[in-house]
Amino acid sequence: MKTDLSKYNNNHYSSGNIFVRVFWYFTNILVFKSSFFTSYSIKRIVLKVFGAKIGKNVIIKPNVNIKYPWKLQLGDHVWIGEGAWIDNLDSVIIGDHCCVSQGALLICGNHDYTKVTFDLVVKPIVLEDGVWIGAKSVVCPGVVARTHAILTAGSTISKDMQAYSIYRGNPAEKVKSRDIKE
Repeated sequence: MKTDLSKYNNNHYSSGNIFVRVFWYFTNILVFKSSFFTSYSIKRIVLKVFGAKIGKNVIIKPNVNIKYPWKLQLGDHVWIGEGAWIDNLDSVIIGDHCCVSQGALLICGNHDYTKVTFDLVVKPIVLEDGVWIGAKSVVCPGVVARTHAILTAGSTISKDMQAYSIYRGNPAEKVKSRDIKE
C-alpha cells in the first residue's frame, strides 16, 4: 500500500463558522501576528470577543499566531513569547503562571501515517500551572505537561511530562527534576 492524498478527507473535523474564521484570520494578522498592536489589554479583549477564556495579566508579545481562539484557555499571569504559534485545532489549556517562550509551537494536529488516506488526527494540549515551554520548542498533539514541568529550548515533546521535571532533546527525555527556591 502507498499513501494516496487524493483520498484525503477531513470532513469529520469542524473548525467553526466560516464567517467567524475569516474574520478571525484578518484580526489575527492585524492584532497578533504583527508588531502594530502592543497593548496586552487589547489583545486580551480581542481574544475574549472570539471566545477564548483569558485569565488576569496575560502577556502576549508581538508576532504570535493563534489558530482558533475559541479553543484556547489561558490562566492568570501567562506569558506568550514573540513568534509563538498556538496551532490549536483542538483545545489548548494553559494554566496559571505558565511561560510559552519565543518561537515555541503548540500543535494539536497531525496525520495518521498508517492509513492510505493520511487522515487528520487532532488531540488537545494541556499545560498545567507553572509550566515553561522553552524557545523554539515543539509540543505535539495530546501532550499533558504536569505542574511546573519544563521543556528546554529547541526540544520536541510527544508524550506527557511529569510534574517538576525538566525535559530536553528531540525526542525530549527527562533529564532532571526541577527544584524551585524562594
